[in-house]
Amino acid sequence: MAELTEDVIGTIQSAAKLLTGYKRRQFQAQMALQYCNGSARQAETTFGWGRAAVETGLNEHRTGIRCLDAYELRGRKKSEQRCPELKEHIHRLVEPQAQADPKFQTTLAYTRITARAVRQALLAVPALKDAVPSRQTVGVVLNRLGYRLRRVLKTRPEKRSPKPTPSSDTSEPPVPKPPLNPTRCGSPSTPRPRSRSATSPVAAGHAGQPL
Repeated sequence: MAELTEDVIGTIQSAAKLLTGYKRRQFQAQMALQYCNGSARQAETTFGWGRAAVETGLNEHRTGIRCLDAYELRGRKKSEQRCPELKEHIHRLVEPQAQADPKFQTTLAYTRITARAVRQALLAVPALKDAVPSRQTVGVVLNRLGYRLRRVLKTRPEKRSPKPTPSSDTSEPPVPKPPLNPTRCGSPSTPRPRSRSATSPVAAGHAGQPL
């Protein structure tokens, strides 16, 4: 094994991070042959790479056969993909209870049953007993299949006659309210006639004229 400094190891690790797939395995195999005597375990200890990836790169370098990267097979598959019968049974259970959108604004089907009821019905099938997911996952699967667990909304019929308004011809005129008289001490007040006083200018003028 050739001597490696910390700077050289860091440079090799940075170069490996810039590569992907077959090119990274090829580079790791070359570094393992050059600095680690072709040992995948020693390359894992020195550079921190995965031992399986280094071994695959060494095999590709030795045989000249390139392995295909099956990225689509990685990760966890959906429940209906792992068990196609699950999708068929859900359609059989939910479709008779489903109803399309009354206003045709969406392609989703509304259903009255719940995810818990669907799961209990699936558990009753002997072939699906070990493949039935949890209640929350069943609800997610129903949404992916185009079902929404909500109350079915029906269209409301239009009213035959509109509600009368004060501005319409069919409405009755409002009943006028009686005028309110000002009150004093709880009893209605009566206006008193004004008497002309002898000291008023009008009374004095008439008194000075001869009859």
